Amino acid sequence: MQKLAIQGGNPLRGDVRISGAKNAALPIMCASLLSADTLHLSNVPDLHDVVTMRKLLAQMGVAIEVGANELTMHGAHIDKLEAPYDMVKTMRASVLVLGPLVARFGEARVSLPGGCAIGSRPVDLHIKGLQAMGAVVSIEHGYIHAQAPGGRLQGTKIFFDIVSVTGTENLMMAATLANGVTVLENAAREPEVVDLANCLCAMGAKIVGAGSDTITITGVEKLHGAAHRIMPDRIESGTFLVAAAATRGNITLRDTRADILETILEKLTEAGAHIRVGQDEIQLEMSGVIKSVNLRTAPYPAFPTDMQAQFMTLNTIAEGSAMMVETIFENRFMHVQELRRLGAQIDIEGNTALVRGTPKLEGATVMATDLRASASLVIAGLVAEGETVIDRIYHLDRGYERIEAKLSQLGANIRRIK
Repeated sequence: MQKLAIQGGNPLRGDVRISGAKNAALPIMCASLLSADTLHLSNVPDLHDVVTMRKLLAQMGVAIEVGANELTMHGAHIDKLEAPYDMVKTMRASVLVLGPLVARFGEARVSLPGGCAIGSRPVDLHIKGLQAMGAVVSIEHGYIHAQAPGGRLQGTKIFFDIVSVTGTENLMMAATLANGVTVLENAAREPEVVDLANCLCAMGAKIVGAGSDTITITGVEKLHGAAHRIMPDRIESGTFLVAAAATRGNITLRDTRADILETILEKLTEAGAHIRVGQDEIQLEMSGVIKSVNLRTAPYPAFPTDMQAQFMTLNTIAEGSAMMVETIFENRFMHVQELRRLGAQIDIEGNTALVRGTPKLEGATVMATDLRASASLVIAGLVAEGETVIDRIYHLDRGYERIEAKLSQLGANIRRIK
């Protein structure tokens, strides 16, 4: 099993290019199931989850040509309407094949998903939405089996009890080929949802309201081919910015977007960072005292749960104390015990963490428990005295493209070991 070994103490300096967004690439890849024509995607990140999704779609019959951060996908010869357990268990996003398959072929059989063990993320919102669109859905031997009577879903109004990104994406894709108009209320507003909608519109879908809490989709008979560039990864952007702030560095992110990072940039400014925003780039310099920042996670456009762990590491070495409230996932403080091994002072009560800043962290061997927890431990290793070894970094490879190479080019002393 691979590990990362980090010798702390080096400020991050220089330029780094931000990869395409994992959380946009995965649903957009599933959009290839909606058309018999060719979908060409660029700025696709080279990640383990993307490879897993490629394998899953190829197993269904999607022909895929792989280039340098590019995918050309042909959905003309799909002959298997099933996503098996062995493909789905490692990646929750696999459930995103459900809506497109039922929409285009009238049927799908998809294993209940897996992914990071950060809390309950039920798929009942997806199922209720498809049922509202006329699908007959049953759970059989751990599989979701959905069928559209007459072979086509029906447009309807769907209200989400809780905001769900994958639920919004799945039902938005399903509605593109449904008969009539579908209205999604209390829909997710994340930029990745907008990116998917932009791709679907390029394929001929009729969607308005993406980015708001009400999305209206008018079904069409079929979708055609298109070319689409995946948006930059806002969580990778935020992670590198926090790493630079924690190490008191000076870095410039290339190929990113400041407009999708507003809450993150606000909190970094509050922590004492100097930030300059240009076209497709963000520069951060941290030269003074790091100040503690309180935060509360919530659906977009509020502070993202995927950045909570990274900011917790920043707070461990900041001046003062901070309250951090996690409202999205109930198990998303699993990195706390590992940060304590490095000397962090963190108390947990329910969904709230009290982080008291300490003058220094000390290197130790720690274990990654999920994707974003892995990133928080990398940042901690960059600032800790001595060597930090991070075990189980396969989590990290699910969501960060060549992270040790990018950090090395910024001056970090980091290497991958077996």
